[in-house]
Amino acid sequence: MKQNLSANQATFSPQAYKTFEGALEAFLSSECPQLGGFRTRQVLAKSILDMVNQFFPETSHLRPGQITWPTVHRDERSSYGKSIRQTRLTTVKLDLVKSTDAQERAKGKKLRAIKKEAIARMCKQSYEQEGCMTNAELAILLKISPSTVGKYIKEWELDNHEVLPRRGSIHDIGPTLTHKKIIIEKLFIEQKTVQQVSRETYHSLAAIQRYIGTFKQVLLCKQKGMSRSEIAFALKRTERLIKEYEEIIDEYKEKNYVLEAMLNCEVDIETRMETLVTNVRETGEY
Repeated sequence: MKQNLSANQATFSPQAYKTFEGALEAFLSSECPQLGGFRTRQVLAKSILDMVNQFFPETSHLRPGQITWPTVHRDERSSYGKSIRQTRLTTVKLDLVKSTDAQERAKGKKLRAIKKEAIARMCKQSYEQEGCMTNAELAILLKISPSTVGKYIKEWELDNHEVLPRRGSIHDIGPTLTHKKIIIEKLFIEQKTVQQVSRETYHSLAAIQRYIGTFKQVLLCKQKGMSRSEIAFALKRTERLIKEYEEIIDEYKEKNYVLEAMLNCEVDIETRMETLVTNVRETGEY
């Protein structure tokens, strides 16, 4: 029995090694011996194989109009001085062209409207697959400028009263007046909880609470007659950021919103117990 087993091992074990992962391990052993022993090379070869599978997935199942695209992972966090080389990426599948696009164009639908829908669709699809698109990426895919993408996103978000999940909103990068406005309205006008707004706008609780504090601070400073530069100095914020909040406040004045009520409003922050009680009432389950 031992002789048969040894013969089988001698005959078939080398065949199991004839794979990309095996060839890569042999290459590392021959060309990069300083990397370590067999186990280290195995782990490295497996990691490289996983990346190859991630960034070069099978495309035979893609429908016409679909593409694969590498983008930043939605759970990645930005920080000062952090480059894209230090950032975790993932690959997502996107519907660049819908099957109904040609029919809609034939019926007279404007290209602008189709591109706005494509931007919203790809942002959501990317987020659902643990990615987050940037304006620059969307600009490349749609053959338009990043500023045009930003304009389309702003129009779509205001029309639909919804924040699109993209890197600027998820990771709180860059000037994003639109999502600040939507968040503030959901909190102060619609009286939603911080947790509800966090889920609906793809923002962290910390970011939501930061918007609440800054909005109230700017509103209080304006009521005291302070200038934009004075507010920026007092709050240690940029004048551009203060200007964004001032624009929101000025719009609310035009709509005759009671700003004093907003200033005194305590935003509802659910506790874990309150959430548990709500779930039990709605589902009967813990």
